Amino acid sequence: MNRALTLDDGVLAGIALAAGFLVAFLSRGLLRWLAKHAKRTKWNGDDVVVDALRTMVPWAAIAGGAAAAAAVLPLTRAVHHTVNQCLTVLLIFAVTVSAARVVAGLVQSVTSSRSGVAGSATIFVNITRVLVLAIGFLVALQSLGISIAPMLTALGVGGLAVALALQDTLANLFAGIHILASKTVQPGDYIRLSSGEEGYVEDINWRQTTVRALSNNLVVIPNGQLAKTNMTNFMRPEQQLTILVQVGVAYDSDLEHVERVTTEVVAEVMTEITGAVPEHEPAVRFHTFGDSRIGFTVILGVGEFSDQYRIKHEFIKRLHRRFRDEGIRIPAPARNVSLQPGAAVVIPQQRTPDEAGDVFAAARLDN
Repeated sequence: MNRALTLDDGVLAGIALAAGFLVAFLSRGLLRWLAKHAKRTKWNGDDVVVDALRTMVPWAAIAGGAAAAAAVLPLTRAVHHTVNQCLTVLLIFAVTVSAARVVAGLVQSVTSSRSGVAGSATIFVNITRVLVLAIGFLVALQSLGISIAPMLTALGVGGLAVALALQDTLANLFAGIHILASKTVQPGDYIRLSSGEEGYVEDINWRQTTVRALSNNLVVIPNGQLAKTNMTNFMRPEQQLTILVQVGVAYDSDLEHVERVTTEVVAEVMTEITGAVPEHEPAVRFHTFGDSRIGFTVILGVGEFSDQYRIKHEFIKRLHRRFRDEGIRIPAPARNVSLQPGAAVVIPQQRTPDEAGDVFAAARLDN
């Protein structure tokens, strides 16, 4: 346009820009109301979508108002084109960020619901977020008239060099994806490695797995090492497990009485202690004629791995008190030593360091 800017042009542009801001303000209020109602539902996906729209819709309204204002102003073709490109890039940026938040939030919701725990596996969340942002960046470049074909070619050639330089990092990345895809380990599981590390899996990200030990310390394990080591998962195939407690009684004990008393204590612990399994059937199994006692194993049901310490604690206390009340002895190990008549008893004498050195020197001279 070659005509001069008039008052009517300024008024129309101001009205268009003000309308954009008004729509942005009203949309934020409407989306805030929708967010309150979305929190009342059981599905977390609607919360993620509404939260992302609260970012995208106001910016889209402002960009639309600015585009309408630029359309009514007598701008040159070059300036008008530049303004449209800037507004397009702004809109693409807002849509990309919102889409990344929606996709990442939905992936996090799905992984959390399938694992059944509060933690999340951030490896899938980070991968999806990076992919969406990369696609949005390429779309923005294409809208600016920049050809992305040479860039994709360069990325393909350079990706090989990067893959060779980051072998360990990529190995940990794919090991983490394999661990989660095979469902051998999920966030919230209690695991124990053959190297001795154990605890609850807090998170599995693109490089490492974070494990929280019972001492509340964090153990960081590379995904590649976790995939190659022998591991015990105490949460799979089910969370409930059984634990064994070894007990021994004297040889003169009535084993029927011992079994009946122990079974009663097990049933009492299973029904009264938090974390036990009430429907667990008490089991007592005699197995060993020891040096000073008859050994047997008591099998207890535990709802979750860390509950076993509390259940063992209460069971041992109650069983010891019940055995004492019932007159059942738990003998301490004893050993009888007999000496033959006339046998000499040699009591070794402790030497001082100087005496020991003299004896060693004399032995060398004799040799």
